Amino acid sequence: MPRLFVLLFLAQVVLAVVALISCLSADEEMVKALPRMIWVLIILFFPLVGSIAWFLVGRERPAGIAGVAGTAGTPAPARRPLAPDDDPEFLASLAERSRREDEERLRLWEKDLRRREEELRGRPDDRDRPEV
Repeated sequence: MPRLFVLLFLAQVVLAVVALISCLSADEEMVKALPRMIWVLIILFFPLVGSIAWFLVGRERPAGIAGVAGTAGTPAPARRPLAPDDDPEFLASLAERSRREDEERLRLWEKDLRRREEELRGRPDDRDRPEV
């Protein structure tokens, strides 16, 4: 019997952690019924009931998931890229920045090379010096 209680307690803790992560990572448009911080407090102070309430009432469901009246037919909100490496504009800006940095580095190397060549041309050759 104590093992069952431990298992149920762990399930409740996992549910509360998942609900907190879901609540804190949801877009503002997806949080319903109460402000986000109120949902966080409810989940923290009443982990089992608060977590279940968050998943049933507190967040909008993506389009196509039935179960809550009126949400199955509503269009899904515009999705933003999940990570910067999924955003084509960000990737294009990285490529452009890298190209500019490469051009600048090449320009500086060429300038340094010209400076060194000028120094070598202006220096007398060691073979022209008399032996001591």
